[in-house]
Amino acid sequence: MLFSVLYIFPFIIQLVTSFKTQTDASLNPLSLAPAPFTTEAIERLADTKFPRWFFNSVWVSVLVTIARVFFCSLAGYALARLKFRGRGALFTAILAVMSVPGIVLLLPKFLALKYYGIYDTPGALVIPLMCDAAGVFIMKQFFESIPPSVEEAARIDGAGTFRTFWSIVLPMAKPALITLTILSFQGSWNELGHFIIASQNENLYTLTRGVAGFASGGLGSGTQFPIKMAAALVMTIPTAIVFIIFQRFFTQGANAGADKG
Repeated sequence: MLFSVLYIFPFIIQLVTSFKTQTDASLNPLSLAPAPFTTEAIERLADTKFPRWFFNSVWVSVLVTIARVFFCSLAGYALARLKFRGRGALFTAILAVMSVPGIVLLLPKFLALKYYGIYDTPGALVIPLMCDAAGVFIMKQFFESIPPSVEEAARIDGAGTFRTFWSIVLPMAKPALITLTILSFQGSWNELGHFIIASQNENLYTLTRGVAGFASGGLGSGTQFPIKMAAALVMTIPTAIVFIIFQRFFTQGANAGADKG
């Protein structure tokens, strides 16, 4: 309980500070009672480009999540079931990519975006994130746990490879799909490094890029703790909602798998 409180305490401070005045936040930064209680910080966000950044984060995260779930599932199934030359080497390469720190790949990503002419465009925010090595790994491992006899029965009935994947195998991978959905949405919503090198147009900023600007002095002079905390608070709400909604389905899928075992 003690460590749980220590972990949650910064989030409580963030929540409380969002409803403080600038003076109160500066004089009593750890106080859990705003004096006075005010929504001024949240209202001030509307006067910045925060709404635009919020909209950008929503559409980017939704598109990236849908694309990752689809493409990672396809790649994972191909590596788990299809027999082709170089399959082992390709999977080893994917594992190698997972071991490389993401920051190391930022410069190659930037050069690729410039080369293909999509730097500083909406496509630059989405296309490089549409597939993920960790997602491919998760889906491959799950597909390998599904008995091949299920697919053999579908092929006897005349189903092709894609039909077998889409109609038979994919519905059975619900726990893995939900896990990948949660990780993809949270990962794209909280992504910062890629968005820094993908564009320099403020109208294409996502919340992570915009709020980082707030934290580095983008609000002008003064600490401006209330508006910074208000921005961070609003930013955490969508990911919390997604996790809460999908956690129930994930738990049901995990329990079903345990009962089957």
